[in-house]
Amino acid sequence: MTDPVPDPLNSSPGDADWWRGAVIYQVYPRSFADSNGDGVGDLAGITARLDHIASLGVDAVWISPFFTSPMKDFGYDVADYCDVDPVFGSLADFDRLIERAHALGLKIITDLVLAHTSDQHAWFKDSRQSRGAAKADWYVWAEAKPDGSPPSNWQSVFVGPAWTWDARRGQYYLHNFLPEQPQLNLHNVAVQDALLDAARFWLDRGVDGFRFDAINFAMHDPALTDNPPAPPGKRTRPFDFQSHVHNQSWPRIPAFLARVRALMDQYPGRFSVAEVVGPDAEPEMQAFTADDRHLNSAYGFSYLYAGELTPDLVRRANAAWDGRPGQGWPAWAFSNHDAPRAVSRWAEGRDPDRFARMAMLLLLSLRGNVFVYQGEELGLPQAEVPFDRLVDPEAIANWPETLGRDGARTPMPWRADAPHAGFSAVEPWLPVDPRHPAMAVDRQDPDPSSILNLTRRLIALRKREPALRLGALRFLDAPAPLLAFERRHGDQTLTCVFNLGHEIVTWTPDGAPVVIDSVNAAASDTLPPLAGRITRSPSI
Repeated sequence: MTDPVPDPLNSSPGDADWWRGAVIYQVYPRSFADSNGDGVGDLAGITARLDHIASLGVDAVWISPFFTSPMKDFGYDVADYCDVDPVFGSLADFDRLIERAHALGLKIITDLVLAHTSDQHAWFKDSRQSRGAAKADWYVWAEAKPDGSPPSNWQSVFVGPAWTWDARRGQYYLHNFLPEQPQLNLHNVAVQDALLDAARFWLDRGVDGFRFDAINFAMHDPALTDNPPAPPGKRTRPFDFQSHVHNQSWPRIPAFLARVRALMDQYPGRFSVAEVVGPDAEPEMQAFTADDRHLNSAYGFSYLYAGELTPDLVRRANAAWDGRPGQGWPAWAFSNHDAPRAVSRWAEGRDPDRFARMAMLLLLSLRGNVFVYQGEELGLPQAEVPFDRLVDPEAIANWPETLGRDGARTPMPWRADAPHAGFSAVEPWLPVDPRHPAMAVDRQDPDPSSILNLTRRLIALRKREPALRLGALRFLDAPAPLLAFERRHGDQTLTCVFNLGHEIVTWTPDGAPVVIDSVNAAASDTLPPLAGRITRSPSI
């Protein structure tokens, strides 16, 4: 057995810390529900479907960006932090969404993209006019090298060099993603102030928290030091050839996040979670959530890009979160809008329905906050999108070497027999996968054995059992390919066991446990492949 993660609380969370152990449902608005027949999901569509989300029993909804944007990166290139893009509706639509969500007992969390803006943002339009412009140093500008080449060897995530020449200023500007996403200069306090004002705008409108997108890209090495080569490994982009120690992860980022936290503490009960991207994210996740002075939680990618689900992966992901004093709270997701759906990454040719059930039980058994991505409650596999329908710049640039993001972003299937699975009355912006309508909400809702109703049951179990929502976690020694751990809170101990392999396994922990929930025919002493169970000692 390994040392336990300490039990963080001895009582249920109050309203101010509702987020501890919460289940949060992610909505990708372009693909959730189209209310006006233009083929793109919108805020009114989300509002119309909030009853479905509430029926799951989740605590909150995270909505990916809906701000004014030219949509070069589908909303992650923000042109106005304080308005809604017309494709999604209006501020009035957002206000109605907030009102309806709160009436249903749901919190609303929005994305905030603080590392970069669109090149169509008024700030950048001013900044690029001249070196004497009012906002000249609101973005990262640098001189060319004597031979005219970029200031450093930094590579962008999507398209090669992270620098683009701008003739008006006679300088290069930095972009860690698309050239249309220039990097903000958060070393400039005036930029920080403006971003805090944008956060305040949405807090005043009633949002319950923020997910801070790619926040470890928020600051760079001002000396523009070249990045060193990365260790050997799979490489599909120039970005993969470098260790990103200078273009991101600057040590002053936590000080900025302390300013964010100070603002959010003026609004009781608000939740903050950092998205931290990269292969060595754990130290940053810890720093960004430390000492109750920074963000509440950190959302890492331990599972999202993993090629297989193994006991070792789960142990490594949880190992750093030992509950020591001053430590923040982890957040876990198996799927999201940026990663291929877990059931397709991890099933390894096994029954995808069985895998989806086991994965949902595992996700809802982990210590930390849990994010469920739209369609995950239906067991949707990654959609197959033909090349001529791809719209994701990363997918197009790297096809066919990566699956890209479009296959995780296709429309939500609501009605099996309706055109476009009930998402829209017209052809959607991405096609509906032919396998998805049979898994639609209206097919699964009345079926007590569906994964949709399993998800509802398991979320209710997590909310009912303090050990699952708040408890310490301790891994148990178990024969491969079993994953086994205890969740403990007060005098309650639950044992969670999962067979991640391909063969039946017989194993029972000490004592005579009583099964309180299970999937895929798991029994108290045997687990078929992809079976899982949660047990409680009858003496407790």
